[in-house]
Amino acid sequence: MMNQNKIPQATAKRLPLYYRFLNNLHIQGKSRVSSKELSEAMKVDSATIRRDFSYFGALGKKGYGYNVEYLLGFFRKTLDQDENTPVALIGVGNLGTAFLNYNFTKNNNTKIEVAFDADKRKVGKTIGDIQVHHIDDLEGNLENISVAILTVPVSEAQNITDRLVKTGISGILNFTPARITVPENVRVHHIDLAVELQSLAYFMKHYPLENEGEE
Repeated sequence: MMNQNKIPQATAKRLPLYYRFLNNLHIQGKSRVSSKELSEAMKVDSATIRRDFSYFGALGKKGYGYNVEYLLGFFRKTLDQDENTPVALIGVGNLGTAFLNYNFTKNNNTKIEVAFDADKRKVGKTIGDIQVHHIDDLEGNLENISVAILTVPVSEAQNITDRLVKTGISGILNFTPARITVPENVRVHHIDLAVELQSLAYFMKHYPLENEGEE
């Protein structure tokens, strides 16, 4: 039985990366992957990968590698949150509007509860059942919210981040190209769509779909 409390923080940080990689392989019909393949694709040495996976009892077999579906099951349980996570959306542009309309419908534990924008034409509107507040009212509408999605112009990113931190926000999902600065007690995950596209291109090149039936 896996004891999540014993997983080192360095390993935990790599779990979303492993999960994304393995999920892509799973979608393509791959049933197994070697530590060498993982190492080359993720720029993590094989010994580290084997040690990380050992926390899940998944040591792999020589000449076989790791069972993709087996690992995905463990990672999915580990990354899934049992408690509800209310989220604030800052910036209701094209991307922000898409988030509100989608609002993580496949995950009942994570949901955008409040949205903010500087455009007075959007303030007061309801998008995907969520009301849009003016950014000037940010500080008064973040009660019990610890996570924010940032989809604002680059020039506003740091200023908005500073305001979020002062309200007690402890996690930021940053969709802006800006590399924002936060205190040590605040976690930021940067989502760079250009990098995601490069990742997609890598999989298209090295794991072509026409080979998905091959062992």
